[in-house]
Amino acid sequence: MTTRIVDQTDLLNTPFMRACRGEDSHSTPIWLMRQAGRYMAEYRNVREKVGFLELCKTPDLACEVTVTAVEKLGVDAAIIFADILLILEPMGAGLQFTAKDGPLINKPVRVAEDVTALKKVDPESLSFVFEAIKKTRQALRKDIPLIGFCGAPFTLASYLIEGGSSKHFAKTKKFMYDSPKTWHALLDHIVEASIPYLLGQVEAGAQVIQIFDSWVGCLGPDDYDAYVKEHVAKLIRALGGIAPVIHFGLASNSLLLQMQAAGGDVIGLDWRVDLAESWSKLEYRCGVQGNLDPTVLLSNRSEIEKQARKILAKAANRQGHIFNLGHGVLPETPVDNVRFLVDCVKRLSVR
Repeated sequence: MTTRIVDQTDLLNTPFMRACRGEDSHSTPIWLMRQAGRYMAEYRNVREKVGFLELCKTPDLACEVTVTAVEKLGVDAAIIFADILLILEPMGAGLQFTAKDGPLINKPVRVAEDVTALKKVDPESLSFVFEAIKKTRQALRKDIPLIGFCGAPFTLASYLIEGGSSKHFAKTKKFMYDSPKTWHALLDHIVEASIPYLLGQVEAGAQVIQIFDSWVGCLGPDDYDAYVKEHVAKLIRALGGIAPVIHFGLASNSLLLQMQAAGGDVIGLDWRVDLAESWSKLEYRCGVQGNLDPTVLLSNRSEIEKQARKILAKAANRQGHIFNLGHGVLPETPVDNVRFLVDCVKRLSVR
């Protein structure tokens, strides 16, 4: 694939892009994980007509829900509507989403032969994501950067091995400990599929890439170093700096230094950590993103502003802070509260 760097002239000096590069801006940029979702009436209206996978695979609809969220909330960046598990389907894993159990893998990976049986992913099998990015880039305002993304190797491997979501990741860890050679082969396969997928997203019009390691918090630092870090580092190196990378892990307080070593221009922080302490721990050698507890948005406006002020105070106007939640917007969140938070951050963070 020939990678073309999209013209970013109109986007380079936006607050979000400047923060990704660790530069100062006139205010702290804000966007929200899962900012297009079930809490929004417009999204629910679309979902009444199509299933989740169909929405992901229909570029016009993916574009619509992505752009609607930006316009309704007034955030500083868009994130393409997709799912981290889409890449598993062309591997032959048999992906489906159910209302009760969430994502399910019909052909889980349990032995070495299952890894060998995984198909090599043709990037064109995910062309609907690229097309959605192209359409969204055309539909967005010129000053709104677009984020592309993928699942991190550990998180995708855990879905493949567990067959879906898990609380303790016992199958994943047993596989990892008992069959380290096969484990590394599995993560190599995931990385080799993810590299052209991310390059294709940038070529299609994404300005920034976020890597979601949703389940990596179940590991300790030694296991991260032994079983995960080299694969994440390979993935990020392969992007060659063509777009800033936000590296986010859920419940990853004990892994922040390891994740930083793996790579990323910005490290995402969940709500369980103190932003000031975490950034200091990282020696301010990268930006940070976060980290409001999503449940705060279920509270009153006084509390929302109070908590937003706390986070901004901990960031202390340092270059490279991107305001976000510590995870995704909850389905029961009032839209007006989300808009209030966005307005609050913009008002309170003016330099």
